[in-house]
Amino acid sequence: MKIAVVTNETKDAGRATALRAAALLQGRAEVYMSDDSGVADNLDITYVPYEKLWETVDVAIVIGGDGTLLRVASKCAENRVPALGINLGKVGFLTEVEPDDMAAAIDKLLSGDYVTDNRMLLKISVNDEPAAYHALNDLVISKTADMRLISIDLYTDGELVNHYVGDGLIIATPTGSTGYSISAGGPVADPSMSLYIATPICAHMLSVRSAVLSAENSLTLRLGKDYKDNCAMITADGERKRFINSADKVTVTRSDYRFELIRVGKRSFYNTFINKL
Repeated sequence: MKIAVVTNETKDAGRATALRAAALLQGRAEVYMSDDSGVADNLDITYVPYEKLWETVDVAIVIGGDGTLLRVASKCAENRVPALGINLGKVGFLTEVEPDDMAAAIDKLLSGDYVTDNRMLLKISVNDEPAAYHALNDLVISKTADMRLISIDLYTDGELVNHYVGDGLIIATPTGSTGYSISAGGPVADPSMSLYIATPICAHMLSVRSAVLSAENSLTLRLGKDYKDNCAMITADGERKRFINSADKVTVTRSDYRFELIRVGKRSFYNTFINKL
């Protein structure tokens, strides 16, 4: 088995835990790390460029918080690489294994004693351009620093859902329902479902609430014309992608890719939700 060990290289704890994971895999699997992961002369590790890593390996062990796993989720999904998360963060919805339990989790991974959750991703395109973004958690359209408010029109299969005025709008997956969306007042969804959750950010209207929409349909988002020089930022899974203005059209569909999250424990989503939040 070819296993990638991935971590947040800006954190010493992540580097140390990654090398410990690599040591636990010695003689049991082929270990791969990206070429910026540092060198351990006493360990048998193959270093490859980050972009080639995902087409090389069978499984990824991702060490860090949920944000670290989100940063690699689309690469894993595109290359059908399941991921096991080791939690060095604060919440750990996606990275369920604690560092003290890593050795036991690796034993289960290597023996095949695990299950995978298949999670939907968003596919996000602007102006029908060929390049698209894929997001496990959410798409956020938010006002820029020089804008007091923005307005956004949301359509599902061409039918107007609502006209939002405020700081922005979140389009979340069920996985992302426990992230930014819940902080903005959105509902929690079972991550095995396929749906969109549209949650306004600081809406300027008391009557506006989250909307749950079918992932069988496509969504279209446009900046309204309520405010002169309407401008916003698109963010996918916390990573800033580009600016848009009133002339732009953002399309959201369910991605053809699915993210496979490895689970080695018996804790359910609802048990995790109760314990974490």
